[in-house]
Amino acid sequence: MAKKLVIKVTAGVDAPERCSQAFTVAAVAAASGVEVSLWLTGESTWFALPGRAAEFELPHAAPLPDLIDGILTGGGTITVCTQCAARREIEEKDLIEGARIAGAQVFVSEIMPDGVQALVY
Repeated sequence: MAKKLVIKVTAGVDAPERCSQAFTVAAVAAASGVEVSLWLTGESTWFALPGRAAEFELPHAAPLPDLIDGILTGGGTITVCTQCAARREIEEKDLIEGARIAGAQVFVSEIMPDGVQALVY
């Protein structure tokens, strides 16, 4: 079993099922004691802003705010892609508590060690 799970979600409201799956897997892993790092890129970037996750709806899916809370309270991290944030004029001060902005070099450094499983949704 991987010691760490890094999940990159590239979809938001434009592909709600794929988006929800990424957050769900991250939250379940964190609740199971797996170290989780969730990366928000593309349209999922918006969910790092206060209140935006609450606007997301998908029938028969857990609410995104609950999944985000599960990730963070389970010791996971949430990172917004530097370029994605810049394109949307999002700054670190705009993010929900517990989220950060970082670039590709940090993503690569997280996925390369032994014992890490990376998933992209």
